[in-house]
Amino acid sequence: MLNEPTHRFLRACHSLPVEQTPIWLMRQAGRYLPEYMRVRQQAGDFLALCKNPDLATEVTLQPVYRFDMDAAILFSDILVVPEAMGMSLSFGSGEGPVLEPVLRNAADLQRLTPVQPEEQLGYVLQTVTQIRQALAGRVPLIGFSGSPWTLATYMVEGGSSKTFRYIKGMLFDQPALLQQLLDQISDVVADYLNAQIAHGVQAVQIFDTWGGVLGPREFVAFSLRSIRRIVDRLQRTGADGQPVPVILFAKGCGALLEEMVATGCDVIGLDWTTDLASARRHVAQRAALQGNLDPAVLYASPQIIRQQVRRLLQDYGAHPGHIFNLGHGMAQDMDPQRVVDLVTAVREESRLLLQQQALQKG
Repeated sequence: MLNEPTHRFLRACHSLPVEQTPIWLMRQAGRYLPEYMRVRQQAGDFLALCKNPDLATEVTLQPVYRFDMDAAILFSDILVVPEAMGMSLSFGSGEGPVLEPVLRNAADLQRLTPVQPEEQLGYVLQTVTQIRQALAGRVPLIGFSGSPWTLATYMVEGGSSKTFRYIKGMLFDQPALLQQLLDQISDVVADYLNAQIAHGVQAVQIFDTWGGVLGPREFVAFSLRSIRRIVDRLQRTGADGQPVPVILFAKGCGALLEEMVATGCDVIGLDWTTDLASARRHVAQRAALQGNLDPAVLYASPQIIRQQVRRLLQDYGAHPGHIFNLGHGMAQDMDPQRVVDLVTAVREESRLLLQQQALQKG
C-alpha cells in the first residue's frame, strides 16, 4: 500500500499487521464521565455543546487522555445534518430529539434547503481542525455521519420511534418519494464527510442505527443503496496523503455482511448479536471488522471483562484487520474504571495472542 499508515488503528482498518489490537469505544465521550458532565453543564445543553468548538474539542479528548484510546471520535450528533437541511432540532430535558416540521409528502421535501458544509456545519469543521491540532498526531481522529436511512427516520417520524409508522408507510406506499429523500440526504452526507476529511479526520464512520428495523430486501434497497452512493463520492485520501478508511456500523444487520461489504467500506462494525468468528470467515480479507463486545459486560467484574475480551480475541484469531469496540455505545451509568479494565485486558490479551501465534509460526 502506498503511504502505508503507522497508527495501529489505521493499520487495522486496512488489515495490516499490528503489535496489539487497537481499541476505541462508541460513545467513549459521554455522560458516564464526570469530566464530560462538568463541560456539558458549562455549555448549557447538549446541542450547545455540539456547537461550541472549544468545548466539543475538550470532550472529544477526554477519553483519549483518560484511557489512552487508539482513536478519538469527533464529538457531535448525527442530527446536525437534518438541521443543516432546514429542519428545527431540539432536545427536551430527559427526552429524545425533536425535528420539525416533519416530512410526510412531496411538498414537505421541497422545504429542504441546499447545504454548504462550510456554512451550515462550519462549527463542526472548526471542531475537527481544533481536535487535530490538539491531538498533535497522538492518535487518529474519526469523523462520522448518520446513514441516509437512519437520518430519514428522524426526519419523517419527527424524532425517535418504536414503530417507524410514518417512514415505513412512506417506504411501502411511496417508495419513489422516500428514494428522493434518501438521495438528497446522501448527497449532503457525502459533501459533509468530504468536508470533514478536508479538515483533517483520518477515518469516517457511517452509523446506520436503524438499519436493523428493515427487512433484508428493504435494507439493501433503502439503506445500503444510499450508503454506496456516499462511499462512491468520498475522497478516500486525506490532506496528508494517507488513505482514509470508511467504517460502516449497521445495528442489527449482521446477517447481511456480504451486502455490507459490497458497499465498498473498508471496515464493517458489528453489534454483539453477530458471531465474530463466523463474520471473519465470511468477510475474509475483503474488509476489516470492528467490535463487538456486548456493552453490558462492562457492568461485570474485571475478571469477567477479561474473560469476555479473551474469548472475542480468540474468536477473531491472530489475523490482521480487527478493531476492538463495543457492539453499541457506552451507557451513562457505566463505571469509568471498567473501561480501564477493558482497555488493559484488550492490550494484554491481544499481545499475548499475537506472540503465541508468532511462536507457533517460528
